[in-house]
Amino acid sequence: MHNGLIVRREQVEDQRAVWNVTRLAFNQDEEADLIDRLRSNEQVFIPDLSLVATIGSDIVGHILFTKIKIIDDGQNEHITLALAPVSVVPAFQNQGVGSRLIRHGLDVATKLGYTSVIVLGHEHYYPRFGFYPARKWGILAPFDVPENVFMAMELAEDSLVGISGIVRYPEEFGGV
Repeated sequence: MHNGLIVRREQVEDQRAVWNVTRLAFNQDEEADLIDRLRSNEQVFIPDLSLVATIGSDIVGHILFTKIKIIDDGQNEHITLALAPVSVVPAFQNQGVGSRLIRHGLDVATKLGYTSVIVLGHEHYYPRFGFYPARKWGILAPFDVPENVFMAMELAEDSLVGISGIVRYPEEFGGV
């Protein structure tokens, strides 16, 4: 872990650097473009949950949480958050930057009153933060993925009890 690592809310002037960080982290444009598309959807974008990790004046990481829905059999909508993407510049990967971003983001989400988070991610990485396969609650991905990589987490105790269904991502995710 780097001394001097600060996690803070993204500012408008950070957006180009965030695009570059995300492009470097994923070695392609799709996730970086996704962030730009999500920022423009005020129905799902939450400015307080677009966070950057900085060392000095350099942005070395970014995380984004956006609103998504779980649609149950009765077509009832339950708001949750998608954690996607998490980006860390390759030179700073495996040094705790992503973990700091995730923990800080989960804390902010909890303080803002959100009660759960969904992530599509590495089965051995996300459980350390409290994620479990979403099927535990009867929550399913809208696409075909292994159950162990589609995970959910309760930010408030029992907040997913009695909620089940299929996750609906905003159309902006369609390009990834």
